[in-house]
Amino acid sequence: MSRQIHHERHRTERIGWLRAAVLGANDGIVSTASLIVGVAAASAGRSEILVAGVAGLVAGAASMAAGEFVSVSSQSDTEQADLAREREELAVQPEFEKRELTAIYVARGLTPQLASEVAEQLMAHDAVGAHSRDELGMSEAISARPVQAGLTSATTFAVGAALPLVAALVAPIAQVVPLVAATSLVFLIALGAVSARAGGAPVLKASMRVAFWGALAMGLTAVVGRIFGAVV
Repeated sequence: MSRQIHHERHRTERIGWLRAAVLGANDGIVSTASLIVGVAAASAGRSEILVAGVAGLVAGAASMAAGEFVSVSSQSDTEQADLAREREELAVQPEFEKRELTAIYVARGLTPQLASEVAEQLMAHDAVGAHSRDELGMSEAISARPVQAGLTSATTFAVGAALPLVAALVAPIAQVVPLVAATSLVFLIALGAVSARAGGAPVLKASMRVAFWGALAMGLTAVVGRIFGAVV
């Protein structure tokens, strides 16, 4: 009788790049659309609108790449520092570390004897891995990847920012504000739906949440443009 191997793919494996991708795309759409709407509301010409939009795209993508890389690098540094400390403690006081791991398994429902046996076997196989996973809560699926986060955020920001920029390019100059705002809301709703689908979250809730904050940002910048009547 043949045995079938059941392969499972969990959504937590996507956390690292999915978070960066959604953040980048959302920020690209919202910030660039808001900038275009604010400038257009100040009665600026098409060239000024496009220059502001392109500048926002380039500056935003660079900022997202740098910001994600630096912040995730800080997370990675903290993880490596904790792992180095665990290695040192395992070398100096292995019995104490075994008791610590045993206590964790007891708290999760194992009997003391079984917990001790499990801790001993896991530490014999990969002591650092056992402690990083069960004591520190680290795993390969959610470990910090600075380069991946930076590149993903920059790329998706640029793609997201290009959408309202194209809308501003093709829209009649008198209709830039409503058309950019409307198309950007459609893009945001689609982004919320795609990200929710990828992450296994409720689609409607995610879409409405993204659309609400995007509409609020564009509305505020439109008000600023109207009040000051100048490109900012």
